Amino acid sequence: MLTILLLYLALGAFAGVMAGMLGVGGGLIIVPVLAWIFGRQQVSDALIMHLAIGTSLASIVVTSISSIRAHHQRGAVLWPAFWRLTPGIVIGAWLGAAVADVLSSAALTKIFAVFVLMVAAQMAFGAKPAPQRELPKPTGMTITGAVIGMVSAIVGIGGGSLTVPFLSWCNIPIRQAVATSAACGLPIALAGALGFIVTGLNAPHLPAWSLGYVYGPALVGVASASMLTAPLGAKLAHTLPTNSLKKVFAVFLAAVGSKMLLG
Repeated sequence: MLTILLLYLALGAFAGVMAGMLGVGGGLIIVPVLAWIFGRQQVSDALIMHLAIGTSLASIVVTSISSIRAHHQRGAVLWPAFWRLTPGIVIGAWLGAAVADVLSSAALTKIFAVFVLMVAAQMAFGAKPAPQRELPKPTGMTITGAVIGMVSAIVGIGGGSLTVPFLSWCNIPIRQAVATSAACGLPIALAGALGFIVTGLNAPHLPAWSLGYVYGPALVGVASASMLTAPLGAKLAHTLPTNSLKKVFAVFLAAVGSKMLLG
């Protein structure tokens, strides 16, 4: 059990550094590694991805709070845009949890793998949408938030790889887009984690210390370590060649996505 706890702490530390340094969502790292650890723990194959995604979302609740505080202190969060996206995000994240509940663990693995490969390609080639328009009307923002929330909940991420490109497309400067996206990660993670808790309450063969599809020991280990290391990642972002590191990390994500896709 000690070895497993150390793996959770190491995962949280690595995810925190990467998120702080490269601006990538910790869920892209947390979900596949948790799935691997749960497999070593003899968790039922039918539950592995559900537990990995639910636990990832729950850990993002904790880490996103400190991220929001840091961005807010710099005055970078566009709170009007946040509040216009949030209702749709909450609805979408609940729907995403409900959809994930009826999908098999194998199907969730393939969906996650395809998403990771898309993010890897975007990071490797630096593809960014050209600013072409202003933010949509309230209805458009709600629909957009719902799509972001639903996809993010299904794959267990805070939504940065979706929200940042959308805001950039709407002529929001990248600094404010990243900060506002970080703020949006909280309602995504809260609604998504609650959805995974509720839908998983009656799931058979859950491991001890689980609350629905959230596994307590993994949540504590990952969240506590990532909170400590995220500030270190942010400092490293100012001293290391992050553009080159993003390409290296893209190769890592491509390898992870390919392995999960091919089984």
